[in-house]
Amino acid sequence: MYPHERSLVKQYQGKPFVIIGVNSDKDRAAIKTIVKEKNLPWRSFWNGPQGTRGPISTAWNIEGWPMTYLIDAKGVIRHRNIRGEVLDRAIAELVAEVEG
Repeated sequence: MYPHERSLVKQYQGKPFVIIGVNSDKDRAAIKTIVKEKNLPWRSFWNGPQGTRGPISTAWNIEGWPMTYLIDAKGVIRHRNIRGEVLDRAIAELVAEVEG
């Protein structure tokens, strides 16, 4: 998903849009390497040494990886676990709502 996510960041640069990642790798040092190697320009949080059972995934009831949440400008989860064209359309709609 990284190439698609990078394209979204570029497409929506200067718009009301951000990507936030949660990384479930148990090795925090490895995450830094991945972020650098994969050129991930968005903020990414570590889910802790428990990996997929860390505090973030537990709080959000994440049962599978990768998981996507599309959250609107008011903090409301509008979509969960969508990808591809469906995700692209949903993002476009939410950005248009904010821009009026």
